[in-house]
Amino acid sequence: MNSCIPYLYFDGQAGEAMRTYQQILGGELDLLRYSDAPGGAGSPQPGCEPSDSSRVMHALLRFDAGMFMASDAPNTGMSQPMAGMSISLSYTDTAKARKVFDALATGGQVRMPFGKTFWAEGFGMVVDRFGAPWMVAGNLQPV
Repeated sequence: MNSCIPYLYFDGQAGEAMRTYQQILGGELDLLRYSDAPGGAGSPQPGCEPSDSSRVMHALLRFDAGMFMASDAPNTGMSQPMAGMSISLSYTDTAKARKVFDALATGGQVRMPFGKTFWAEGFGMVVDRFGAPWMVAGNLQPV
């Protein structure tokens, strides 16, 4: 199978972020913490400080529109903010798109309010409270 799957990096918030995304988008979430990796909590992971063993090593969210993965940087010193990309979600139901947009915008920063455009019945851009940028579209139109 060939695929392109977004992979997000967080600074200690991957678990909370992925559980939030699961609540918003639905689906199944698999989550592995550094302390749960082969070798266990007593075995240090590369680049991981002992105090950071509760950080997420890998998470995968599968939902009806697709999937994406995430993790925390092994330690806070290795983390960088997300930039230069957006996760794009497209729904045939504009009301559903608006609901998802509003949920992602809670505690975040709206970059473009959700509204009608020449390419969609509804479209908006937001950076959620975890720092992930999103574009959400409802009922895309031919351009």
